[in-house]
Amino acid sequence: MRIVAGSLKRRQLDAPTWDGLRPTSDKLRETLFNVLANRVEGARVLDGFAGTGALGIEAFSRGASHVTFIERDPRAQKLVERNLSQCGITDGYAMIRSSFARALETLRADRALAPYDLVLLDPPYDQQPDEVLANVHNIMTDEGLVVLEHARRQPAPTTTAGLVRVRQMKSGDSMLSFYSKF
Repeated sequence: MRIVAGSLKRRQLDAPTWDGLRPTSDKLRETLFNVLANRVEGARVLDGFAGTGALGIEAFSRGASHVTFIERDPRAQKLVERNLSQCGITDGYAMIRSSFARALETLRADRALAPYDLVLLDPPYDQQPDEVLANVHNIMTDEGLVVLEHARRQPAPTTTAGLVRVRQMKSGDSMLSFYSKF
C-alpha cells in the first residue's frame, strides 16, 4: 500500500498482519481522490472505520487541513498511528477510539471536531449501508459530502437520514456511493 498522490506521494503504508481488515486498494483510492480533487484542499475530513488510515492520510497528502480517524480495534489504531508517523504527520489529526456509532454521538454532542466537509466511510462489508449512514448528516457541513464504500452486491439506499445519493461508481466487487445533505 502506498500514498497515490500529493505531498506524500509514494510513501509506503503498513498493511494489517491479521485477517478481517480490508484496506481500500491503491487503485480505488486514486479513483476516489481524483473525483474529490477540488474538495480536499483545506477540508476537514472524517475517516470512519479507519483501518490502516490510508483514506485519511491520502486526504492529508492532498491538502486536507484536519483529519479525524475513527477506529475501535486497538491493533488498527496502532497501525494508523504507525502509518501517520511513517508519513511524518504529527499534528492536525484526532483519533477516536470507539465504535463508529458511539463516535458519532460524541461528535454530535461535542462540536470541537465537527462539522466535516468530507466523510469517508469504509465499513466492513457485512454492515448495512443505511445503518452506517444513520446520523452522519448531523456532523457534516451543509455542503459536505459522504463517500461510502460497500460491496456491489449490497445496494446502498437512494436516500437515508437526511442524505441523498448523488453519484455511484463501480470498481471490481466494490461500489462507491456519494451522498450530500438534502
